[in-house]
Amino acid sequence: MDNLHFLGEKILEKRYEIAQMVHTNRMADLKEVKDVNVINEEIIELRATFISYFGQALMAKNDQKTIFDQIVKWAKESAEFASNLGTSLSEALENTTYYRKFIWEVLKEEIRNHNIPTDTIFELIAIIDPLLDKAVYVFSLTYVNSHQETLKKAKSAFLELSVPVVPITKGIAILPLIGEIDTERATLLLEETLKKANELKLSHLLFDLSGVMIVDTMVAHQIFKIVDALGLLGVKTMLIGIRPEVAQTMIQLGIDFSKITIKANLEQALLGLNLTIDTLE
Repeated sequence: MDNLHFLGEKILEKRYEIAQMVHTNRMADLKEVKDVNVINEEIIELRATFISYFGQALMAKNDQKTIFDQIVKWAKESAEFASNLGTSLSEALENTTYYRKFIWEVLKEEIRNHNIPTDTIFELIAIIDPLLDKAVYVFSLTYVNSHQETLKKAKSAFLELSVPVVPITKGIAILPLIGEIDTERATLLLEETLKKANELKLSHLLFDLSGVMIVDTMVAHQIFKIVDALGLLGVKTMLIGIRPEVAQTMIQLGIDFSKITIKANLEQALLGLNLTIDTLE
């Protein structure tokens, strides 16, 4: 049996011992332990699986492609898991240091105990380091992609919450706006309102401003833009629920909404459309 094969067997034999050392030291080093639904035994098993690939690589030094494929698969799955847990990339990559440290501690002990020649040590470095580097590269790339996908989904959910166009009856919907309308949100409002007006085939859209505490010139300008854009789609717009203090501010700023239909509340808006709340129930 050659030296590499022998050392590979030792890595496989001690994979759980190494995994436990990695896990113990990693957990002790963490500033904050996240509350996750994964028991330590499962984490140890995942770590031991990763460590076993290095033992297999030493035992089959001429079949590195298979090991690389296994490393890639493991790194992808682990990166997605870490991203879903909300673990930072820098924190997750700290594991690499521990894997490298404790795998080499086991190897150094066996090298001393069995007088392994220097040439074998260089062979070890040539096999183990590229595998670790590959794992780090794939892990990082997958983590970033997974994180970006999570942000994309979060943004999509934010859009749904920020622009809740609610159908009332055929061709008529209400958009209740709540909170501050800044430039970014105003842009989203324009994009999503036009999109949903088209999807729902609206003829009328009621803007409920009862939840908006401040309407300044910027907000008014954005509302005008949305009304004009909807008009190009054949959608008529009504503003409802303007608060008294907001109306007073609008007058002081000289904001002119005279070209837009304004109603005090939903009931008045529906009456203006020859509808009543009772007819919708």
